[in-house]
Amino acid sequence: MPETLKKGRRVLIPHRAPQKITENKLEILITIVNRSKTEFFLDLIQSFDVNMQFIALGEGTADATMLSLLGLAGSEKTVIFSVIRSDNVNKALAKIEKTFKTVKNAKGIAYTIPMSSVIGVSVFGFLSNNRMTVKE
Repeated sequence: MPETLKKGRRVLIPHRAPQKITENKLEILITIVNRSKTEFFLDLIQSFDVNMQFIALGEGTADATMLSLLGLAGSEKTVIFSVIRSDNVNKALAKIEKTFKTVKNAKGIAYTIPMSSVIGVSVFGFLSNNRMTVKE
């Protein structure tokens, strides 16, 4: 155990055990949905241990004639950016795909982009929703 001297006395400093970062990598899940379903998809995605999400409002590129031909109501969209652990990606994408097929007006697209690095162990721990994440 490390020791230091303090005014002629020995003070014992507790030693922390080596800590290890988890093997899980992070990815950015991008989901584009109708604006009316934003809250629904935010809650759905959050159920997969997602701690950070942000949204951007968008407008589709189809004009009114094309929307009526396709039977779509509007072109207002929301782009949801979520940071998710790699081990949850397949489950999340499968659930989102199932939701696109089964819930009324819940059409959209979803895909992921891998993250190559994150600065700081604390940031990684927060983003991976792993309070036990520590540096090796």
